[in-house]
Amino acid sequence: MTEHTHHHPHSPVREPEPDPTHHAGHNPEMHGDQHKQHHGHGPDDDHMVHSHGQHAGHSTAMFKDRFWLTLALSVPVVFFSPMFAHLLGYMPPEFPGSAWIPPALGTVIFFYGGMPFLKGGLSELKTRKPGMMLLIAMAISVAFIASWATSLRIGNFDLDFWWELALLVAIMLLGHWMEMRALGSAQGALDALAALLPDEAERVTPNGTETVPVTDLAPGDVVLVRSGARMPADGTIVEGQAEFDESMITGESKTVARGPGDPVVAGTVATDNTVRVRITAVGEDTALAGIQRLVAEAQASSSKAQALADRAAAFLFYFATIAGVVTFIAWILLGSLPDAVTRTVTVLVIACPHALGLAIPLVIAISTEQAARVGVLIKNRMALERMRTVDVVLFDKTGTLTKGEPELKDITAVDGTTPRELLAVAAAVESDSEHPVARAIVRAAHHQGLDLPTATGFSSMTGRGVRAMIDGRTVQVGGPALLRELDLTETDAMAATTRQWAGRGAAVLHVVDGDRILGAVSLEDAIRPESRQAVKALQARGIKVALITGDARQVADAVGAELGIDEVFAEVLPADKDKKVAQLQARGLKVAMVGDGVNDSPALARAEVGIAIGAGTDVAMESAGVILAGNDPRAVLSMVDLSRASYTKMWQNLIWATGYNIIAVPLAAGVLAFAGVVLSPAAGAVLMSASTIVVALNAQLLRRVKLNPSQVR
Repeated sequence: MTEHTHHHPHSPVREPEPDPTHHAGHNPEMHGDQHKQHHGHGPDDDHMVHSHGQHAGHSTAMFKDRFWLTLALSVPVVFFSPMFAHLLGYMPPEFPGSAWIPPALGTVIFFYGGMPFLKGGLSELKTRKPGMMLLIAMAISVAFIASWATSLRIGNFDLDFWWELALLVAIMLLGHWMEMRALGSAQGALDALAALLPDEAERVTPNGTETVPVTDLAPGDVVLVRSGARMPADGTIVEGQAEFDESMITGESKTVARGPGDPVVAGTVATDNTVRVRITAVGEDTALAGIQRLVAEAQASSSKAQALADRAAAFLFYFATIAGVVTFIAWILLGSLPDAVTRTVTVLVIACPHALGLAIPLVIAISTEQAARVGVLIKNRMALERMRTVDVVLFDKTGTLTKGEPELKDITAVDGTTPRELLAVAAAVESDSEHPVARAIVRAAHHQGLDLPTATGFSSMTGRGVRAMIDGRTVQVGGPALLRELDLTETDAMAATTRQWAGRGAAVLHVVDGDRILGAVSLEDAIRPESRQAVKALQARGIKVALITGDARQVADAVGAELGIDEVFAEVLPADKDKKVAQLQARGLKVAMVGDGVNDSPALARAEVGIAIGAGTDVAMESAGVILAGNDPRAVLSMVDLSRASYTKMWQNLIWATGYNIIAVPLAAGVLAFAGVVLSPAAGAVLMSASTIVVALNAQLLRRVKLNPSQVR
């Protein structure tokens, strides 16, 4: 099949982006890392820092590296620890200096592995906002000092916590590493937006054209924008006419005809012809830069939530501190300084359970893994936690609830021509075109098993349609502009039918044989079969469903009515999508936004949960906390069910972790010493480890949750 550029004036969907490499010597776009490096951007997962205070200044890579080295150093510390050896009933080998292995390596672990917690704890202390970092810092500092006192035989204490210190630091580093990997970053969205702009532009000079970096353009310059290339900046067309794909800016799925005097926007694509454009705005003044600012503002507005574990850690810090002070004073009053020190140290060390450090991260890690198995990629921890509270899911229409491509819907033919004959003729004329509308007509003819007549002399008429020769006759296929040019009028019956089609937002194309209208066909953006089930299932869970689109009101209402959607927002521009989310939130609703385009990015970031369809643009996926790798909207249901199940597990784990402390700390303090019940340091350490195992096993039960979208009801 020969490739031809072909554009109907009523194409109901956005045009797939042409391959820029088709234009030799001009590479208007660079994708992925190459582009980001060129612009000095490029978010590296190993260096993303999330916004929560307890990790400020620390990267994912730092926690990972410190965890692995700490784990390696912990093995000999634990093995040579007299307390651990006594618990398991073995004798560690003895040789000159063997007794100093735990203190030496334990000190390295304390300062190297524990430094993020020590710094974080100091920061929390300065801001008077105690949390997990201060709790960990207190436990490892007390363990470090007590263990050195024991190793140096100061005060004749038996407080050998080197092995407990090593494991505590290792497990907490693991927990924070797992946690940070689950968190998203706003920077990726801004980099993906920047990637929409070409690196270079063809500037028109008196001697022809010259290729210059986009950064060298200035208002007043004239640039040559070839077919398939993106606009390097905002401007006005001074020569030529082309259909522009503006979907990433307006959300409108149809290409738009632009000619001399018409404004065009940075990032949009000239799909069929070359135009000359006079630049009116560059850099920060462009519409695309405005969307970048919206994304940045919306991201900042949605990062104020505090994790459950932080609140639990703050409670435990105060609980442990008060318990430690009370324990020390009580035993001093009883006249036993050694017991006062031993009991207090034990209380402060076991007040920071391994289980609390793993309670949330482990649930997140398993949830993320289970979700990924069914094509739901969770980038942001808070998105997982918030999804259970969502009141309304706001779906973008094109490419989300619909397929984002045209589909033949109806056919009407004049007397003497059957619908099958009309479709065969239309498909024959369109067979040499690569336009989505043409492919939809040809695909429908093939599905019906039609034999197509031979068409020759194919040509495209920009803004009107196409023509070809069939059996020596000129047959044309096009929209209203074609009929106006040929001065043809539909019959009353056909006009009534096509008006009804247009009323619901369909693209109407007429088939004209010479000077006679043979009939018309309608094409619509096809609704995904899964969308109906997704909408009904969400509503069955008590969640409202809304639709938002840049498309015309009649298109949106038709889709909304067919799917039984609760609320429809149509003809909405990018800034207004963001505002619509804010309006829903102002009504007291928690919003999950599902979208696939750049124009959805601010709304995705503003919503409590942003969900990007994986087939969408890079920036939509970067702005979202959740990515659906496929195009099945039922995957949103998987996210709801997983969120509810994981939240339950988080609370169960937190109750176990903190409940263990509420019981173990008083026993370690010696409240039942009068009855002969005292929790020794070794026993406290063992119970702490047991608590960690219980939390880990409980989190594993999440694997039982059924998440396959096709099985969700």
